[in-house]
Amino acid sequence: MKTAIIINNESFGKGDDELGIKLLGAFLRKLWASEKLPDVIICYNSGVKIMAKGSAVLDALHGLSEKGVEIIACGTCIDHYDLGNSIEVGRRSDMGEIVSIMMSYNKVITV
Repeated sequence: MKTAIIINNESFGKGDDELGIKLLGAFLRKLWASEKLPDVIICYNSGVKIMAKGSAVLDALHGLSEKGVEIIACGTCIDHYDLGNSIEVGRRSDMGEIVSIMMSYNKVITV
């Protein structure tokens, strides 16, 4: 079963952003330690910021990538946030590929 995780914000949930950043970090680190991993993590909107230099979750993203999880980012979002030279992990993608993944994978989880 192919699984995709969508991250569309730089924090987990709504409310206090500082708490949300901690929660996203905890989620990604627990996922990294998990035996069952997604096939891909897709970041869009401000979620692309977690892939950039200075992100508090780069360790987890690098670890997930090393375990074979593909990490992709919306290119339009990278450009919008002017992160073109700051992406530290994963690769740039486009909405065509994101739609294709979302429509063809068995499970798509938005966090």
